[in-house]
Amino acid sequence: MFRIYADSTNDLSPDYISRNDIRIIPLYITMGDRTGKDGIDIGADEIFKWAEANKTVPKTAAFSPEDITDIIKELKGAGEDAVFIGISGDFSSTCQAVRLAVQEHEYEEHFEVIDSRNLSTGIGLVIMEAVRLREQGKDIRETAASLNEMIPRVRASFVIDTLEYLHRGGRCSSVAKVFAGALNIKPKIVVEDGKMHVDKKYRGSLRQVIMKYVRDMEGALEQADRRTVYITHSGVDKEIVTEVKAYLESLSRFEEITETRAGGIISCHCGPGTLGVLFVSEG
Repeated sequence: MFRIYADSTNDLSPDYISRNDIRIIPLYITMGDRTGKDGIDIGADEIFKWAEANKTVPKTAAFSPEDITDIIKELKGAGEDAVFIGISGDFSSTCQAVRLAVQEHEYEEHFEVIDSRNLSTGIGLVIMEAVRLREQGKDIRETAASLNEMIPRVRASFVIDTLEYLHRGGRCSSVAKVFAGALNIKPKIVVEDGKMHVDKKYRGSLRQVIMKYVRDMEGALEQADRRTVYITHSGVDKEIVTEVKAYLESLSRFEEITETRAGGIISCHCGPGTLGVLFVSEG
C-alpha cells in the first residue's frame, strides 16, 4: 500500500477524493491583494464574480517545495511510500516542487512523481488508475510504470464560451491568434503531450457548440475505455449538461458517466461556460 497525493487541479469530486484517501495539495490563487489556497480559501464562483467586477483574471501559482516539507517529513517518519500525480509540467511547476522536496529529504526510493501531461479530470483519470493499481497491491514502481504507459492514451479537450480567460492567462499560445479575429468563436481546446492548442473553431449558441463538439468525438468515444467518461464544466447550464450526458448514454459504451465541476485553478484559466468530455482511449 502507498499514499496517493495530487495537486488541486485534478477536478475529481470531493466524494471520490474522500472515499479513496487521496491527499490534495492546493495551488494558490491571487485576486488583487488577496491570495488564498485553491478550493480551501477561494472557489470557482467567487473567481468569476471577482473577474467580472475587476475586468481582469486572477493569477495562479504553484506551491513551493517548502509548502510540502511537512508532508515529506511525515511520510519519512512513518516509512510510507507515496505517489504524487500532478498537472502537466508545461502548465505549472507542481511536479518539480515535489521532486525537489523529495530530493532534499533524501526520500526518492519511497516516492514516485508522475507528470500527468494533462489537466483537470485528465489528471483525475490518471489518479483513478493509481487507485485501482493500489487496490491490486501494486507497489509504487509498478504503479509508476503503468501510469506512464497510460498517460498518452488520456484524451482531454473542451470548448470555451469566452476567450478572455485563456488569452489573458497566456496558457494557450494559439488562442492569441483566434482572439484577434474572434467573432462569436468558441474554440475546441485539445491537450496533447502536456500542451494546449486550438483544434476546431465553432460558432453558435453555447448549447449548439457543445453538442456539435461532443458529436464530433463519436468515433473516438466508441474506441474509449468503457469504465469511465467525465463531463467536466465550469458551471454550464444544467440542461446542456443533461443533454451531453444523454448523448453519451445513447452510445451504450460507458459503465460510468461522471459529471464534475471544474475547480478554482482550471476556472481561472478557462472561464465560465467551459465544458469538456475526457476519457482514456483503449489503444
